[in-house]
Amino acid sequence: MVPPLALDIDGTLTTPTGRIDPRAFELLPAWDAPVVFATGKAFPYPVALAHFLGREETVIAENGGVAYVDGETTVVGDPDAARAVVEAFRERGGAIGWGDGDTVNRWRETEVAVAPDADEALLREVAASVEDVEVVDTGYAFHVKSTGVSKGRALERVADALDIDPEAFVAVGDSENDVSTFRVAGESYAVANADDAAREAADEVVGEEFMDGTASVLADLRARAE
Repeated sequence: MVPPLALDIDGTLTTPTGRIDPRAFELLPAWDAPVVFATGKAFPYPVALAHFLGREETVIAENGGVAYVDGETTVVGDPDAARAVVEAFRERGGAIGWGDGDTVNRWRETEVAVAPDADEALLREVAASVEDVEVVDTGYAFHVKSTGVSKGRALERVADALDIDPEAFVAVGDSENDVSTFRVAGESYAVANADDAAREAADEVVGEEFMDGTASVLADLRARAE
């Protein structure tokens, strides 16, 4: 039997230009075990991906701030504290950076995402003055969130709801926010484009980048199961 999966999305199921790699639609619908999409994106994004893949909508969003499994939603963290940090950041001249509309944050429930070209030093300085708030750099955004909220803790909750040992999961990811998932899952892989934190935490760094790397992991897992 193939193992259950905990998969990041950006940088892991995507092409280098940020599009969902079409191989996700070839490899994941037929995966004969639970697949959890664990992302820093807002809740609707992984739900939509699971829907269009024909998978159960079992997802972790906002770096663990939101988890959805078996029709039940768990929301953790203090969004007011994150929003206060971002407001103070703006008052000191910082900019969120997403332009008009800001669909990046429009449906976000537990944190605020700031564009990767924002003033990181100022953002971290402001966040450091607020208790129990941290900034996580995923390479795609700076996420202002509650400390203690993580993909790994959310995966533990999801695994419990599914009645699966968290160590049965194989995790694949590419950035700092995947480190906690790697620590909870029994087996973990960082794709070749991963940042230093993910590389150091993973059991193995694969030789290929983006979906190329994820596809190679899935192929190895399937071959091992046969």
